[in-house]
Amino acid sequence: MKLLGVLEGLLFIMGDEGVTLKEICETLNINEDEAKNLLNSLKKQYESDERGIRISYLGEAFKLTTKKEHKEYYQKLITTREENLTQSQLEVLAVIAYNEPITRIEIDEIRGISSAYIIKKLLSKDLIRIVGKSNLPGKPNLYRTTREFLDCLGLASLNDLPQVNTKNNDEVHELFEKKTVDML
Repeated sequence: MKLLGVLEGLLFIMGDEGVTLKEICETLNINEDEAKNLLNSLKKQYESDERGIRISYLGEAFKLTTKKEHKEYYQKLITTREENLTQSQLEVLAVIAYNEPITRIEIDEIRGISSAYIIKKLLSKDLIRIVGKSNLPGKPNLYRTTREFLDCLGLASLNDLPQVNTKNNDEVHELFEKKTVDML
């Protein structure tokens, strides 16, 4: 078995977390010098113009990262890729926008279903953010919408949201359903 290939696989599967020198030594059952030699050998292979990744040492761990000189191509792909929000994501956004700051438990009570996964997705898209802790037992996080949320919906502020009452609930639903949101 080629340890260089195993090391490359370790770096790949650890992704953003990366892998420490100690973990490399323990996993491959080698000493530090051997681990450093393997890392340097793999690093040299990645230095070729034919390769799009490199090994970086960030946050006390070795990670596979993209080459900075290819940045314009990565940005082009990201900006051309469209990801529309799901109906569930729009629903959670509406609940937060009209009730912020609000906890996940309160969101779940309004929706009648768990929103934990959706909240994680909305946080990763920078449409909502954690703004503090509630005084409720367990000190749950409080969520608010972000400027990106307002930009995506074409709103100057939350005051531009339609007023919620039984008469214009259709207008609120229409606003959140018809707006196409391009996300990274």
